[in-house]
Amino acid sequence: MIWKRAVTLEALNVMGEGNMVGLLDIQFSRIGEDSLEATMPVDSRTHQPFGLLHGGASVVLAETLGSVAGYLCTQGEQKVVGLEVNANHIRSVRSGRVRGVCRALHAGGRHQVWQIDIFDEQDRLCCSSRLTTAVV
Repeated sequence: MIWKRAVTLEALNVMGEGNMVGLLDIQFSRIGEDSLEATMPVDSRTHQPFGLLHGGASVVLAETLGSVAGYLCTQGEQKVVGLEVNANHIRSVRSGRVRGVCRALHAGGRHQVWQIDIFDEQDRLCCSSRLTTAVV
């Protein structure tokens, strides 16, 4: 297991209350041995003007997953901050919920690199994202 902090899904979901995570109804759904997952609705909150999932909303899901995963890999008073995020939008989504799966490419003591893949309800890849964080 890569996580250094003990946490529950309930505690992660409480962290999202009162900020953008809660506003977009991002829900953490799974903590694996080396992965973290969350879902997000595809609806009026996350649509762009043409009725498709907004690329920026996908990036919010990706950065949320990577930042929280990064935090779970730290100890004590350490925190993580995002340095760079990249997203390739592969398939459009009109409705339902998307699921983000986050895995570490590198979880070092000073910086981290996270791969976040976002899937539609048919388990098709919609977005592939990479987040680099600094440990502070």
